[in-house]
Amino acid sequence: MQVDVYNSKGEKTGRSLELPEDIFNIEPNDHCIYLAVKQYLAAQRQGTHKTKTRAEVHGASKKLHRQKGTGGSRKGNIRNPLYKGGGAVNGPLPHGYDFKVNRKVKDLAKMSALSHKARANKIVVVEDLNIETPKTKDFATMLGKINGTQKSLFIMPEYDAKLYMSARNIDRNKTVVLSDMNTYDLVNAQVLVFTEAAAKMFNEAPAEA
Repeated sequence: MQVDVYNSKGEKTGRSLELPEDIFNIEPNDHCIYLAVKQYLAAQRQGTHKTKTRAEVHGASKKLHRQKGTGGSRKGNIRNPLYKGGGAVNGPLPHGYDFKVNRKVKDLAKMSALSHKARANKIVVVEDLNIETPKTKDFATMLGKINGTQKSLFIMPEYDAKLYMSARNIDRNKTVVLSDMNTYDLVNAQVLVFTEAAAKMFNEAPAEA
């Protein structure tokens, strides 16, 4: 598929770039997208929730009174879950929520998300930016001319400290390196903005997309 290339002023350069059909024009598999997004969100959970059992709370271990003959119910010690300050029964314990998703499923999920964006004309390619001094205002102006107020995902070929510093404080925009791009970020963004160098990498190594 052909996409127009924009300059840093948000204007069309008159050039276009060919993106591979086997990545940007496949039949999307929504279930793979669901699995990839679910795994990403699950991995963000800390899983540090914890309640104390009756073995962990403070309190004497002495039996409160004899078993029979009091006219009342039988009782153990003060750490009984029925008492205030007693241990919790079947409470949460620390554990991870992450689960495994096969690499081929993850790759198909990313290609499916890219194909959805391509069909909706939500992919933009901008000329490679040569930033000498990080300046958020200039970067925000460029994004505004390209995608307006839509939530964007800016994708660069490799980490560029000056480019990242220019983009990191902009609301409704996230900047990532192509190799770190994941399905959740693709789905969460309304517009994908690739630098020209990043977009060309799909033609060089489509299997790595």
